[in-house]
Amino acid sequence: MKLQSANRLAGESSPYLLEHAHDPVDWYPWGAEAFAKSRQEDKPVFLSIGYSACHWCHVMQRESFADEEVALSLNEGFVAVKVDREERPDLDALYMAAVQAMGQQGGWPLSVWLTPALKPFMGGTYFPKAGFLALLSEAARLWKTRRADVLGDAGAVAGYLQDAARRVQPGVVAVDEVLERGARQLAQDFDPAHGGFSPAPKFPQASVIRFLLRRHLRTGEPEPLAMAERTLRAMARGGIYDQLGGGFHRYSTDAQWRVPHFEKMLYDNALLATAYLEAAQATGDGFYARIAQETLRYVMRDLGTPEGAFCAAQDADSDGEEGGFYVWTPEQVRGVLGRQDAESFRRAFAVEPRGASVLRVVEEGDFSRLRAALLRARGRRPRPRRDDKVLTGWNALMISALAKAAQVLGSDLYARAAARAARFLLDKHVSCGRLLRCPRAGVCGPDGYLEDHVYLAAALLDLYETTFDAAYCAAAARLAGRAVELFWDEETGGFFSAAPDGTLFARLREEYEGPMPLANAVMAQTLLRLHELTGDPELRERAERTVASFSGALARSPSGHASMLCAVDFLKGPVTALVVSGPEPEALLRAARKVFCPNQVVALADGRAPIALARGRGPLAGRAAAYVCRDLACLPPVTEPAELEALLRRPA
Repeated sequence: MKLQSANRLAGESSPYLLEHAHDPVDWYPWGAEAFAKSRQEDKPVFLSIGYSACHWCHVMQRESFADEEVALSLNEGFVAVKVDREERPDLDALYMAAVQAMGQQGGWPLSVWLTPALKPFMGGTYFPKAGFLALLSEAARLWKTRRADVLGDAGAVAGYLQDAARRVQPGVVAVDEVLERGARQLAQDFDPAHGGFSPAPKFPQASVIRFLLRRHLRTGEPEPLAMAERTLRAMARGGIYDQLGGGFHRYSTDAQWRVPHFEKMLYDNALLATAYLEAAQATGDGFYARIAQETLRYVMRDLGTPEGAFCAAQDADSDGEEGGFYVWTPEQVRGVLGRQDAESFRRAFAVEPRGASVLRVVEEGDFSRLRAALLRARGRRPRPRRDDKVLTGWNALMISALAKAAQVLGSDLYARAAARAARFLLDKHVSCGRLLRCPRAGVCGPDGYLEDHVYLAAALLDLYETTFDAAYCAAAARLAGRAVELFWDEETGGFFSAAPDGTLFARLREEYEGPMPLANAVMAQTLLRLHELTGDPELRERAERTVASFSGALARSPSGHASMLCAVDFLKGPVTALVVSGPEPEALLRAARKVFCPNQVVALADGRAPIALARGRGPLAGRAAAYVCRDLACLPPVTEPAELEALLRRPA
C-alpha cells in the first residue's frame, strides 16, 4: 500500500498524533493555525480526541481516517483537528462534557463538530464509515442551510457548561452522614457474586476499595472489608488480570471479570497496586502483597524507561488484533508445556477445548513454573505497542505506589525506583518554575494541570515518609503552593482542573470520580498532611474549603466520589502524627509500617528536616524513640517496636 505524504501531525511529539501523520485527512493539531483557517474559510471544526492505547480509535482510523472517500469529505467541508486526550485532559473534559450535555454517550474516540468559535453543535464517539459519512454530510448541510440554529444550539451548550462552575454552592459537609451513606450506597451497588460495583462493563475502582478499607478501620463493621476483599480477589483471579505477566487491563467487558478490554494503563496499575498493598496491611494476607508485587514488576519491566520514568500505556492491539498477545489455544499451551503439564494448566486457568481463551484462575495451586514458561513463550509474540509519553501525574501515581510498596514490603528496590522516577520528573519536567505535563523529544508540550501538580505533591510526601529526605517534603510544599496560585477558585473554594486558557469557552472543575482519584480530593489530603507536618493553619483552612465546595456532590452521590470520601475521612480524624528519632530507627519504622493507619503523617527527627512536627523530639537514653500524637494529644514516647505497633493499633 502506498504511504500517504505526511500531514501537519508529522511535526508533533505525541505518539498518538504521529500515528495519524500519514492519514489522507488534512489533520491540524489544536492551535492557532487551525482556528484561523476555520474562520477564514468559514468552515466548522471537526475535532477528534483519542489516545494511543485506544482500540476503537484504531478501528476508526482504519475504517475512516485512512479512507480516501472520508478524507475528501472531511477536507472539503471542515478543518480537521486531532488531539491526544492524555496530553490535553482539559480539552477532553470540556468536549466530553459537551457531548454528554447533548444527550450522547461519552467515550473514545470522541468526535465533535465545532463552530469557528470552538463551540460544539454535534458530537458522539466512534462511528463506522457509513454512519460517519452521513454525519459529515448532515453537519455540512446544517452549517450551510441552518446556520442560525447551529449557532444557537452551540451557544446553549457552551452557556450550560460555562454555568457549571458557577453552580457550585459550597456548604457544610455532614461528615458522619456522608461517610455512612457512601458505604450504604456501595453496599447497594455491590455484586456479591463476582465483586465490583456495576454491571458490565465492569471497571476496577481503586478509590472505592481504599474507602471501604478506611470504613472498616473506622467502624469495625465487617461488610466494607468483605466487599473490598471479594472485589480484589475476583479481579486478581479474573481475565482482567494478566495471569502470566502481572498487571491489570483497563476493564472487563463482562460482569465476571473474564474478558477484558486489553489495553493496560499506567494509572490503573499504580492505583490498583496501592489498593492491594493497603489490603495487605489491613488484613495481613500475603495474597494481596503478591498481586501488588506482580503488578509493580509488570510496570517496571514493560513500562519503565531507561531514565527511570514510566510510559503511559500499552496498546490493546498487537499485530492488528485486539488481545492476540494475551490469549491461548490448547494447542499453543501444549506446544510450550507438553501434554501432561498443559492439561493441568488448562484446567486451572480455564483454557477452553476450542478457540482462544483469556487466562483466569479457576483452580488454586502453585503453577509458577508453568506460568514462567508460558510468559517466556509469549515474549516471542508480536508485542503491543507502548505509548511512551511520560505523563507527570500518572508517573506521580506510580511513585506513590512504589513508595507504599517500599514501606509495606520492606524492599529498598521500590524505594530506589520511586526516588529515581521522582528525580527524573523534578529534573526534566520542571522548566522556568513551570511543571510540564509531558515534555517529549525536546518539545515542552502543555503545562501541567491540577492533577499533575497535586498527584506529584502527594507522591513527594509519600516518598519523604519512605526515605525521610527532607527535600521531597519541601518540593511537595512548593508544588502545593503553585497549585493554589494556578487553580484555586477563590469564589467557591476548591480547584479548577486547568489554568485559564483563552481558547476554551469554559473553565471546568471536576464533577465526578473518573478512573483516577479526584485531584481536589488528593489536594485536600495533601494540604491536611502538610498542615500536620508544618502547623500552618491556612493549609487546613484551604483543605476544609475544598471539601466544602463538594458538599452538593457528596450530598447527591457520596459513593460516586470515593476519593473525596477518603479526604472526608482524613478530615474527620483523628490524624495520627508519628515522629521517630534517634540512632537506628529502622526497627520502629518496620513496626509502624505493619499497621494500616491511613490517616497518618510520619516524620524523622534527624535535625535536618525543616518540619515543625519533628522539633523537640529526641532519643531516649540514647535509644531510638517514637512519639505518637492524635489531634494534639500526645502519648508517652516508646522505644520498643512492639509497644509502638500496639499504640498504633489502639482504637482512636
